[in-house]
Amino acid sequence: MGWDVLLYPFDYLSIPFGDWVQSALDYLVIQFRSFLILVQHPVQVMLVAFEQGLRSVHPLLFISAAFILVWQGAGLSVSIMVLAALIGLGLIGAWQAAMTTFSIVLAALCLCTIIGLPLGILASKSDRLDRILHPILDFMQTTPSFVYLVPVVMFFGIGNAPGVIVTTIFGVSPLIRLTNLGIRQVRSDLVEAAAAFGSTPLQILLKVELPLANRTILAGLNQTVMMSLSMTVIASMISVAGLGRMVLAGIGRLEVGIAAVGGLGIVLLAIIVDRTIQGIARDSRQRKSWDLKPSDLIMHLVGRMKDRPGPDLKEG
Repeated sequence: MGWDVLLYPFDYLSIPFGDWVQSALDYLVIQFRSFLILVQHPVQVMLVAFEQGLRSVHPLLFISAAFILVWQGAGLSVSIMVLAALIGLGLIGAWQAAMTTFSIVLAALCLCTIIGLPLGILASKSDRLDRILHPILDFMQTTPSFVYLVPVVMFFGIGNAPGVIVTTIFGVSPLIRLTNLGIRQVRSDLVEAAAAFGSTPLQILLKVELPLANRTILAGLNQTVMMSLSMTVIASMISVAGLGRMVLAGIGRLEVGIAAVGGLGIVLLAIIVDRTIQGIARDSRQRKSWDLKPSDLIMHLVGRMKDRPGPDLKEG
């Protein structure tokens, strides 16, 4: 017996880690049930508002508005790509499911911004907080996405609102990291110059650090959206609607066509978001001479109309 314990210790010795976790989750669910319901309610309200708003807009109107807005923010070349991707979503029959997925991603993105941006800013100002967050973010980014589903289901149940919560938890890490990194990479001499001219710390943050770290923060936002889109497929296992459910249903019933439509829809949404954010992050000086914004064209036309001479009226 003694030699067996020494040679095969794991057959006789074990730590009941799973039981500990189960007991802790059961205790938290019982103790904080009312608080969890309170947390879930605003998420549900925001998600319903996004979903009803997106699904109630006529597809052609939505495509036209998206084309103009992306043209204004990211340039004509990006808006043409977005236009093609949106038309593709409609043609493959995934428009309504795509709007549901887009509403979930938008709600998760709002929560990620509310949580991640302030945490990234605070971490850039405090080395102690940065050291505390570093292992936590490492753990969050290396944990398999399926693992997030179990505690979320226990705490919040199933449905679209818990899907938003699990998507937020899964996707917030890049925004925190890259906001922290972007602000830390701002040149110290620029910050010192702003302070020397009498700027307050808040003015330095808003007018110097955040504008200079804009591209890095947008890269973090881009990564957050990409991770959120990937999580929508996993979250379909807890009854989250949208394109992920199409993929899951196609796999479960061995209907490759349905799964392919859902997968292509997610790819098209990812292209739309990725190209739009990259276009917004581009410096205006990097745009081509023909890649004018709609506002620039309107101002140009208004200027030409003002410069046009009026009729030559002769006195009678």
